[in-house]
Amino acid sequence: MSETMKTIGLIGGMSWESSAHYYRILNEETGRRRGGLHSAPVILHSVDFAPIAQMQAAGEWQAAGHQLNAVARNLAAAGAQVLGLATNTMHVVDDIMLEGVDLPFVHIADPTAEALLADGFDTVGLLGTRFTMEMDFYKQRLTSHGLTTLVPEVDHTNLNGIIYEELCKGIVRDESRRVFQAAIDRMAARGAQAVILGCTEIGMLIDDSSSALPTYDTTDLHARALVSAALAS
Repeated sequence: MSETMKTIGLIGGMSWESSAHYYRILNEETGRRRGGLHSAPVILHSVDFAPIAQMQAAGEWQAAGHQLNAVARNLAAAGAQVLGLATNTMHVVDDIMLEGVDLPFVHIADPTAEALLADGFDTVGLLGTRFTMEMDFYKQRLTSHGLTTLVPEVDHTNLNGIIYEELCKGIVRDESRRVFQAAIDRMAARGAQAVILGCTEIGMLIDDSSSALPTYDTTDLHARALVSAALAS
């Protein structure tokens, strides 16, 4: 008798481009681990990203957290048994989002840190939105695992613009790839041993074949960790 699998509740849409990658990886990993025609039981709530992005830009984090809390509660009511938030940046409000939600929650930074440590790395570069790179919530989570984190010493608004104006719209440009490659090169020169693709869209632009450092794609690692959590007894 094959192992049973809990239903994954996924809060997506930030952006839908990366959420589509989540859906594919969740099902591919489930099929790999369970075999046959098995796929992942998933309840996906894909939000409208425009209002969330406006709240981010305005610093209205509490309001955004309450909006995601309503989504998380709805997923729990719909039968989700494991919860994932398919965006790095919005983990800044995970405490608000989880208020009154009694579900196991897989934080996106945890499987990322575990993979880095398992590979023997302790000093890592972090790429992401300017919020993820400049605010403390993500770096502190990595520090709690024993990792030292470096962020690019470049104009973060430039990297941010590529994410929001290109990758979130499915636009992948070689010129933008070179911008991220240059940021990785600078972090490598400062001692970074590997780089976290700490925005769920960056894997569309950068991977091991185009990076001077080993890359750790949070989308891939998080989706696989959600499958593990859903299969855990």
